[in-house]
Amino acid sequence: LPTGMPDDQREGLQEELIDIILHVLKRNPQLHYYQGYHDIVVTFLLVVGDRLATALVEKLSTHHLRDFMDQTMDNTKHILNYLMPIIDQVNPEVHDFMQSAEVGTIFALSWLITWFGHVLSDFRHVVRLYDFFLACHPLMPIYFAAVIVLHREQEVLDCECDMASVHHLLSQIPQDLPYESLISKAGDLFVQFPPSELAKEAAQAAQAERTAASTFKDFELASVQQRPDTVLRQRFRERLRGEERLRGEERTKSILTKPRTNRFVKLAVMGLTVALGAAALAVVKSALEWAPKFELQIFP
Repeated sequence: LPTGMPDDQREGLQEELIDIILHVLKRNPQLHYYQGYHDIVVTFLLVVGDRLATALVEKLSTHHLRDFMDQTMDNTKHILNYLMPIIDQVNPEVHDFMQSAEVGTIFALSWLITWFGHVLSDFRHVVRLYDFFLACHPLMPIYFAAVIVLHREQEVLDCECDMASVHHLLSQIPQDLPYESLISKAGDLFVQFPPSELAKEAAQAAQAERTAASTFKDFELASVQQRPDTVLRQRFRERLRGEERLRGEERTKSILTKPRTNRFVKLAVMGLTVALGAAALAVVKSALEWAPKFELQIFP
């Protein structure tokens, strides 16, 4: 919302903004809110009021903004992939420099999905661009993004050829750009290099992006194994396995030793039993031999 607006007016506009967004999403469950959608909605709200803004935003959400409101960002990334082919057609040197810096296209994401409403401080420029985009093909914002990069050709080439430096430079849009001239150039580029002619290059860029993403994913998975917490957990599990192995060996040793001990005890008991039995037999035998003599002495 514009700075300097009274708090009560600001709160009222915020409520109207939320109502418009909820109205559109409820009536179109296939649409999904994305960060930056409110920048577009509030622009229409400030210009035409809540009733007309609701109708315009709903129509826009099912047409020009439709790709941004998918459940995933796949279509949004596909649109961004048109940026570098457009730049390459006009200025291969800038294109090659940006490719060498590996800056990608993420710097232009907020430009695209908010129609530059999030990055321009002068509301007059925002409204002028909205008029332009409403009257053009849904991909016109990416052509305008390419024109901005090409307009800053010398700044880009004078920058350090690394991702951080180039990304930082391009992320900061100058507020004094010659917008009417850039709008005219964007329209000319669209006619010279229509999306149908750039579709192949955009698809190749998407393929390269998927390859890079898969490579990074492999690297990420590998690097996870080197994280301190992962290493500590791995060592802890190894220690537990070692302790469990020792306990298992002790149990095995105990099982192997126990029958042998029992066997010795049984043999000792058997030996003692035999000895006691022999002694008892000897006593009985002696008693039987002595008993008749004792009986004769008692009964002569």
